[in-house]
Amino acid sequence: MTNKTTAAALLDRLVAELKTTGSIASTIPSGYTLTRAERMWFSLFDGHNEAITFGIIAFVVHQTAYYGRYLPYYVCDYIPAMQRYKLQPDKQITDDQWWKCLRSLLSSQIFVQLPMMVFFLPAAKLVGFDCTAPFPALLRVFFQVCVFFVIEDFYHYWAHRLFHYGILYKRIHKVHHEHTAPFGIVAEYAHPLETAVLGQGTIAGPLLFNIFIERVHITTMLIWIAARLWQTVEAHCGYDFPWSMSHWLPFWAGASHHDYHHMAFVDNFASTFRWWDRIFGTDRRYQAYEARRTGKAKAE
Repeated sequence: MTNKTTAAALLDRLVAELKTTGSIASTIPSGYTLTRAERMWFSLFDGHNEAITFGIIAFVVHQTAYYGRYLPYYVCDYIPAMQRYKLQPDKQITDDQWWKCLRSLLSSQIFVQLPMMVFFLPAAKLVGFDCTAPFPALLRVFFQVCVFFVIEDFYHYWAHRLFHYGILYKRIHKVHHEHTAPFGIVAEYAHPLETAVLGQGTIAGPLLFNIFIERVHITTMLIWIAARLWQTVEAHCGYDFPWSMSHWLPFWAGASHHDYHHMAFVDNFASTFRWWDRIFGTDRRYQAYEARRTGKAKAE
């Protein structure tokens, strides 16, 4: 079979999957009894277009995780006692900046990300994702999500670093750097091309794991997306609380790590962990700055 024939066959399968109507019976192994959670999940697809249904579910999960994670930081912006934890207290976000960010986000999420979510389930089936019962054990989900974080972080480090060169920064990544003092929802404020390219890191982990190690359940993908959003909103929140993860998990990047990147436009390219920047020496200026910042905070 030629490459052209193979590509045509895959396209035909993808189109067929896009038209598939869900059926609970097809998801249950012989002799297995669904749990209540599984029955609720599969009933959402029963008799409905699977691709569209999953796209809507993924979109709801995305929006809930993204804006739900941002809400506490938004509230903190209006609490004077919380301003002591701001990383750049001298820089205030104007209403015009906030609304511009929100309008851009909603446009990207609806017209760029939502179509990608609709296509994800059919594509996932083609590469062997598990879409049937039973759900995976929680320990397995936790392990897989941890691996996904490591893979995404490695990809993000190099892709992000590349976006800081020449025309890629000037024409694409500069959009994300409009905000030198980031606030939660700035996490996805970016050029559509950057959204698509960096988003591949979120997909790469589950895809590689599914191909080379073991099958990934489609529900694990939703949990991973929610966890990734939880992390990236925190990284852009603009606050360094004493209870932040970076204070009790030393290799976790956290807000102070990424806030410096926005403030200085250099270094700290990783998304989640600190080790790649440490290994490749792209956090030296940050370390010096952070030592001065925390020393000043302790003195006050």
